[in-house]
Amino acid sequence: MRTYFGTDGIRGQANRWPMTPDVALKVGMATGLALSNGDQQHRVVIGKDTRLSCYMIENALVAGFTAVGVDVFLLGPMPTPAVAMLTRSLRADIGVMISASHNAFDDNGIKIFGPDGYKLSDNAEKQIEELMQQDLSRRLATGADIGRAQRLDGVHDRYIEYIKRTFPRELDLDGVRVVVDCANGAGYKVAPEVLWELGAEVVAIGNQPNGTNINLDCGSTSLAQVRAKVAEVRADIGIALDGDADRLIVIDEKGRPVDGDQLLAVLGASWKDANRLAAPGVVATVMSNLGLERYLDGLGLSLARTKVGDRYVVEHMRANGYNLGGEQSGHIVLADYSTTGDGLLAALEILSVVAATGKPVSEVCHRFEPVPQILKNVRYNGGKPLEDEIVIKAIDQGRGRLGNGGRLVIRPSGTEPLIRVMGEGDDAILVQSVVDDIATAVTQAA
Repeated sequence: MRTYFGTDGIRGQANRWPMTPDVALKVGMATGLALSNGDQQHRVVIGKDTRLSCYMIENALVAGFTAVGVDVFLLGPMPTPAVAMLTRSLRADIGVMISASHNAFDDNGIKIFGPDGYKLSDNAEKQIEELMQQDLSRRLATGADIGRAQRLDGVHDRYIEYIKRTFPRELDLDGVRVVVDCANGAGYKVAPEVLWELGAEVVAIGNQPNGTNINLDCGSTSLAQVRAKVAEVRADIGIALDGDADRLIVIDEKGRPVDGDQLLAVLGASWKDANRLAAPGVVATVMSNLGLERYLDGLGLSLARTKVGDRYVVEHMRANGYNLGGEQSGHIVLADYSTTGDGLLAALEILSVVAATGKPVSEVCHRFEPVPQILKNVRYNGGKPLEDEIVIKAIDQGRGRLGNGGRLVIRPSGTEPLIRVMGEGDDAILVQSVVDDIATAVTQAA
């Protein structure tokens, strides 16, 4: 068990433990000491989304890093994948993104990248936590060794050009009307600009952040606005990013959402046909729909499943030679270009398939019928309900009832006091009954 880090960095309500300035100060100090190797002057790049509390957390991190002699380069509001890219591009020792992703504005989080642009391993996070528990006063820099901090100009242009170069030169987006919902988040500047420079007619919404409206009734977790705008302007496609722009949900011209599983199906088939797959399969998590697995199997491709979290998807991809992976929630990892999920990059890859085929998004992006999947979140106040005998018995009975034609995934949330109960199978009524019984057992145990 870790004290601070969850499935995607450190996350919580801003100004409540662990997302407080004093914890952020310790994170900066401990991370600077843990990840700085060699005698050269060390540097960290820090990006953020548009939350009001980012100013507070940013300043505390700067104090922590400079206190241990690390120079800080501040990027301002930037997508998480841009921070990962710039960590490598600027030859930094560390990259930090201040964001709570798709959460409401009063939450915040800290994501940390190594010098290679990849999120830290569990062991690296454990090392940082151990340092955070120690008295580091004797390891602080003094005099001229204290770190410096500065804001970098032109970083948006670097990322925009990098993303544009991934789009095939022989294609363009002329005549394509795109609605892009920036979730009032980190992608509010770069996403509309990239699409416009590639020739699209861009209708941007969720692009006026005010510090408190990030993910508020907009973005990839709240699709009503983008679906309405697609219908209103008769757009060819809608693209809904989340607060830190590392994932997306696509809306077709009929207003239907296209989740990460369907996007993986599109890209898996396209990359197979173009001989672009580094391995004969795709990596996803235990939450991806059984329909995706069956579709890929029909193409002769495997579906490797990992724990929930794009970090675990990436780790499996790196260890086993895959270059395509992602999550149902819309994290799509294209390892040929990026070290983490990138909503804008994935959107361009989907748009390239649409442009190459000349078919509407509704035909391109609906590759399989999802198997009925039911997810229930059960809140608990403490303890370990998954170790309760009543819950264990309910889970065993549920698996027996579903048999080989279905799946169960029961897991604690990495960011909230919730037990997530997911079931899927061809019989929707049976799946609902199984999920309800397990949820009831968890409620009783909690």
